[in-house]
Amino acid sequence: MNDAIQIHALKKSYGSHKVLKGLDICIEAGEIFALLGVNGAGKTTALECIEGLRSYDSGTITVNGTMGIQLQSASLPAHIRPMEAIKLFAKWKQAKADCAMLDALNIREIEKKQYMQLSTGQKRRLHLALALTGNPDIVFLDEPTAGIDVEGRLSLHDQIRTLRKQGKTIVLASHDMAEVEALCDRIAILKDGKIAFCGTALELTDHVSKKYVIRVKTQQGNQILETDHIEDALLSLLTAFRQKGIGVLDLRVDRGTLEQHFVELAGRAEE
Repeated sequence: MNDAIQIHALKKSYGSHKVLKGLDICIEAGEIFALLGVNGAGKTTALECIEGLRSYDSGTITVNGTMGIQLQSASLPAHIRPMEAIKLFAKWKQAKADCAMLDALNIREIEKKQYMQLSTGQKRRLHLALALTGNPDIVFLDEPTAGIDVEGRLSLHDQIRTLRKQGKTIVLASHDMAEVEALCDRIAILKDGKIAFCGTALELTDHVSKKYVIRVKTQQGNQILETDHIEDALLSLLTAFRQKGIGVLDLRVDRGTLEQHFVELAGRAEE
């Protein structure tokens, strides 16, 4: 696949404080890519440099395509109406409003309200519509579903997947690990100003921990076992229960969640 964004040896400091210490990332065209990091890891600085909102000290950033940016919050006037904002952005980008996109995001149903009257979910939908105005190739989403109820979250997830089907590249920043795991093709974890990991969620599991966790519910209670060798452990465990006449009521095997692996790899930076 072609790269939508290429970042090489990116450095950024605020005075004597070094935030980015030689960042290297390649984001493929048409993928949903998440940039993760604990607070203070440099995630926001990195995204703002890529988006062109912040200058950087050295390194290179190559963006192959047009960009649309959906920020976590927007400084829209309190009394502006959604369609007024859409028309303003369309004129600024020298484009026409995409009626199909506005219908998909249900912007028409809120077009008569003022911005200050919109719910958090409605504002998120409007912010996404503004980012998509002009049909950009690359879309940056900063906490796109923060503060939204479950129904609104699922609806926006569907819209994000639709954007990928249309061939757009999505760069996502989110603290919701379940959201990241459900949506993203690849993730990058920023730690101490550099990329500590880049790959799929499954590859992160292999990178952080090969241990399996076996949870068994029996007639005598619950047991938890960690092992590197799942076949041998299961065979020994079940054989022991049978020999002792202990009935197994339930059994589950997993290798941890994305959130657990993220904390394992990136959480140490916060400590």
